[in-house]
Amino acid sequence: MSHDMSEENLPESHGSAGEVADHGNPFADPGLPAHEPRRTDIDERAAKRAERQVSLMFLVSMVATVGFIVSYVAIDPDKIVYIFPLGHVSALNFALGLTLGVALFMIGAGAVHWARTLMSDVEIPAERHPIEADDEVRADVIGQFRTGAAESGFGRRKMIRNTLIGSMALVPLSGVVLLRDLGPLPEKKLAETGWKKATEAQPLELVNMSTMLPLKPEDIVVGSLTFAMPKGMTTHDEDFQQQIAKDALMLVRIAPEDIKDEKSKGLGFEGILAYSKICTHVGCPISLYEQQTHHALCPCHQSTFDLADGARVIFGPAGHPLPQLKITTDEKGFLVATGDFAEPVGPSFWERAR
Repeated sequence: MSHDMSEENLPESHGSAGEVADHGNPFADPGLPAHEPRRTDIDERAAKRAERQVSLMFLVSMVATVGFIVSYVAIDPDKIVYIFPLGHVSALNFALGLTLGVALFMIGAGAVHWARTLMSDVEIPAERHPIEADDEVRADVIGQFRTGAAESGFGRRKMIRNTLIGSMALVPLSGVVLLRDLGPLPEKKLAETGWKKATEAQPLELVNMSTMLPLKPEDIVVGSLTFAMPKGMTTHDEDFQQQIAKDALMLVRIAPEDIKDEKSKGLGFEGILAYSKICTHVGCPISLYEQQTHHALCPCHQSTFDLADGARVIFGPAGHPLPQLKITTDEKGFLVATGDFAEPVGPSFWERAR
């Protein structure tokens, strides 16, 4: 037995929204389903309740951010607590993670709840258009934006607006607080070196970094370059690398008549000048010296300093001269420092005078 399935015998289709109505075009646009209003659209009490719920979420976010900051300040970083089922964990890390997670989650949950209950949910179809919009399309987009802004209730629902602004303003403070973990505060560490122990009454000997012996003027000949550090430091010190990065000296001996800067000459002894070995650009150690020109060259970025003229910068990116240390000799004839550098050594920073 056979069945005739020709087009003439196909049953007539009575399509409606959501059904294909044209057998000749199976991909016909079914259209949009009828819009069903939400409870908050027709019941103002339900809308007010949703508004309070959204505001509460934003308020919880603000409280959690404050809790993050309080936890960071108040909880000992070494404190360990038992949290089921995590086991023994850092109390600080747990508190920071919990409060920051709640703060971010509540902002997101509040925004989603706001959109699903109070913002307009009417679907608006739009035809595809070329990438470059014409004036009519631009005007239509601006109009839709203004309509959406009005229907969102952002300006009308002040409770949501104010709590959202508060939570969004507070939550970045979590990141600002964490900047404290970049390291200890510099305090006066950048402005002082190991030479601060030296005074006129109790000078501090200069020690040759190669021989680890005290230096006398006759140890330094004209045209030579010698590196020195304060007496009392050793390479076995736990913080030696950190300290030598500020204390390292570069000693040169220049014929007194060749020294151009009178102030620099007064800080030296019989033509021996003591400058910081740390470049004032990014802090590289200076190690190259031209005895004919009295120029010291930083090997990192070619900053060049004239040691006969107060270590003035004559080339390169360095921003200021090398700081100079005042030296003289003690009763034993050894070279000694009588004070710290007059200004911080190394690269510039915001507290620096120049």
